Amino acid sequence: MRAAKKKDKEQEKTKGSHQNTKRSILTTKIINIIYKDGLKTIAELCEDTHNSIPSITQIMNEQTEAGIVKSFGIGESKGGRKPVLFGLNKNAGYVVSIEVSRKYTHIAIFNLHNEQLGQTHEIKQGLENTEDIFKVLKDECNTHITNQNIDNNLILGYGITVPGLIDIKKGMSLSYLQFGNQPIEKSFRELFNKPVFIEHDTRAMAWGEAWFGLAKNKENVLFINIGSGIGLGIIINGQLYHGNSGLCGEFGHIQMNPEGELCYCGKIGCLETIASGAAMVKKSQEKIRNGKSTILKKVVNNNIEAITLKNIIDAANNGDLFAIELIEEAGEYLAKAMSILIHLFNPEAIIIGGEISDAGNLITDPIQQKLNKYAMQRLKQDTTILLSELKEKAGLMGTLPIVVSNTIGAIE
Repeated sequence: MRAAKKKDKEQEKTKGSHQNTKRSILTTKIINIIYKDGLKTIAELCEDTHNSIPSITQIMNEQTEAGIVKSFGIGESKGGRKPVLFGLNKNAGYVVSIEVSRKYTHIAIFNLHNEQLGQTHEIKQGLENTEDIFKVLKDECNTHITNQNIDNNLILGYGITVPGLIDIKKGMSLSYLQFGNQPIEKSFRELFNKPVFIEHDTRAMAWGEAWFGLAKNKENVLFINIGSGIGLGIIINGQLYHGNSGLCGEFGHIQMNPEGELCYCGKIGCLETIASGAAMVKKSQEKIRNGKSTILKKVVNNNIEAITLKNIIDAANNGDLFAIELIEEAGEYLAKAMSILIHLFNPEAIIIGGEISDAGNLITDPIQQKLNKYAMQRLKQDTTILLSELKEKAGLMGTLPIVVSNTIGAIE
């Protein structure tokens, strides 16, 4: 008899645990729908989640009482009483987004309406010019959070983008020894004592475009990040593609010139050696030393070694013929490489982002023109070439849905 009662209690406990798990999953799903789509009525949430009005109403009441969700007024009636519109309370939590690069770091804080608090905090320290990136980030993040008058208890988590090769199965950086010999997320969680989520810089930019930019509501999109290097973010069937180990997207290391220069990756003639920002800078310096006339010399006060990709883009936008030619030449090589992507992926759009996006039609025009030469017309006409409108915010914003979707359900 006692054994039967004990068994019944265990079954009830298991059933209760299962119900709690289902409720937790449904709650997280609802929060994510509201986060992505904006204001929703209970009827719309029922339709979106295929659940009953009593179930959704109970969850919304719980989340409203917890301060995560709030009413945003009355919506239009489709017959009967006008429905209440629900959305996230934008001040229920905040995300700290960090973009770690080779030479610099950007830090920004966003609320749950994806609104940035204050300006992006830029630090002239990155993975290649500081010995202790962890200490720098800890100190600078604490300062930025304090300056924005945010209670640290309301920080949901940190979204961090990093360059180079990242093995997602092991969570390890294969490019930067500074991150140590344990998973990057673990190191940063110990540093901040908060949930931390790591993503490759270019993939984060692609995800930012998918949620908030020109790739929104598109299923198959490629994002090309052109700065000092060249990276590729891939959206397939609306999802971010990582590859087998998270090492996909090394677009800059496709060989374009078998007789070309040695790339830092150890191979010869990679796309990065002829079409990246670093390649344009190197070429500009060599030609200026050989007597090429350009306003770039004046811009950097004859300190040729100080030339940057931004200097080249600014000079081109101001009509400097030499700078325009540098960008056009890079555009031709990019078009040749992009034709390979078009033939392989048949994407709806290719979005060009990173620093080069500030060049506008100076980069897109030569790409469009040369794609006519390198890509099959039927495939080319299926793909729209776009310039990122999020620009430097793409990567920072790309971390937001990653952090929110993994933490919001845990808010008390």
